[in-house]
Amino acid sequence: METAIRRDMILDVEVVDLLNHQIMMEQKASSKYLAMASWCDQRELRNSATYFYNQAEEERAHMMKIFKFVNDNGGSALSPTVDTITHEYESLRAVFEASLDAEIEVTKSIHHAFKTARKVGDFTSEIFLQWFVTEQAEEEEKVRDILDMIDLMDDMPLKMVDERIPTA
Repeated sequence: METAIRRDMILDVEVVDLLNHQIMMEQKASSKYLAMASWCDQRELRNSATYFYNQAEEERAHMMKIFKFVNDNGGSALSPTVDTITHEYESLRAVFEASLDAEIEVTKSIHHAFKTARKVGDFTSEIFLQWFVTEQAEEEEKVRDILDMIDLMDDMPLKMVDERIPTA
């Protein structure tokens, strides 16, 4: 069955493998954000917790968007497994630094898939991935802005910093 699916799909096999890797990356990011949300929730950092719960849901939506794209175009999307996730952080800043690291990792993976799609002439995947390229630039900027705000409020009580974390 896999041979028939791969023979009839319009996507490049190498790109499908990278998209399946991206599915795993998005699920892993979602799981990381759930752990971050839990850390914040346990410390009564309500806005930060909400921010990370929303991020977890957004990453899952990204995973599903890629999953459906692969299946809808004749490929075989693979359900991801997630390795161990960190649940402990030193500070709110450390949580957001870890968030930025996760976003950068996802961005690099998206860029690799995009470049490969372009190189092999998989225009369907290249056009599909363009949305993710733009989305990742926005995601990284959002986290960097939060880290800048945390730095500016360094001497403020943690609750006051948390009140300024965007929840949407």
